[in-house]
Amino acid sequence: MIIIMAMRRPSESLAAAVALGAALLTAACSSGIEAGLSASSGHAIVAVGAENEYANVIQQVGGKYVTTSAVMSNPNTDPHTFEASTSVAREVSAAQLVVQNGVGYDTFMNTIERAVPDAGRKVIDVQNLLGLPDSTPNPHLWYKPSTMPAVADAVAADLASLQPAHASYFRANARTFIGSLAAWDQAVAALKAEYPDTPVAVTEPVADYMLEAAGADIMTPFAFQADIMNGVDPSAQDVALERSLFTQHKVKVFLYNQQVTDSLTESFISLAQHSGVPVVGVYETMPTPGYTYQTWMLAETNDIHQAVAHKKSAEKL
Repeated sequence: MIIIMAMRRPSESLAAAVALGAALLTAACSSGIEAGLSASSGHAIVAVGAENEYANVIQQVGGKYVTTSAVMSNPNTDPHTFEASTSVAREVSAAQLVVQNGVGYDTFMNTIERAVPDAGRKVIDVQNLLGLPDSTPNPHLWYKPSTMPAVADAVAADLASLQPAHASYFRANARTFIGSLAAWDQAVAALKAEYPDTPVAVTEPVADYMLEAAGADIMTPFAFQADIMNGVDPSAQDVALERSLFTQHKVKVFLYNQQVTDSLTESFISLAQHSGVPVVGVYETMPTPGYTYQTWMLAETNDIHQAVAHKKSAEKL
């Protein structure tokens, strides 16, 4: 089995791309022909989201005219060390529309796309869509409230180009999706209005964009967050500072990446609990089943509100 590692800042491997191309060439050519026939005959458009939150938005916009799958969808899996097999690569190579995060988060997608190029494949790289540089420090773009409206509009435009006869349907669905984000936007605004400048501690910058939108004061140094995110041991100074946020009762809530824990994270969870600081687990991929992107974001925002207002912990959704 050919394995492609999904890392935050992975090095590019020409050898891996060549090997992958050789492994997929026959299957990809065949599936590409089938995909083209499907599009021209009005059958469902084949779409792939690198992360299941993007796949969910594709499906909401595409509706009955799109068949969508997600590459990363298991909330019990560490996305940092995700392994994409040849079966995943075949799935991506057959897609007519792909949505991926960028910012070094899912570069295995670029490797697959380069290995089996397809001029007809529509690729929405969210980093590029938002005009963000490669140096963007926080790759968790889906937590930024302005991200998914832009993604929905881009998805509708690309689907319309693939099936022009259904363009109005796709655009209407995109408008409906964007409108459905109002509840989340209102919850974020309410948190900001009721509890401005709330001091919080985190392990990683998973939900930082949402916390910033809610006006929170993230007390954890970003160097510490980046080290934890990238699997690097943080400095003793940063560890001591993080501990002091709990022991000296400097924060109102502690957020940690529920999908990626180790002994250090567990020690902070225990310390927060012992110090009377409520703990909230946040996710990198959308918990399934039972959630859409918008209900997931709303649920996490509500958990933070409950933690700040009532000191109620919510380590899992």
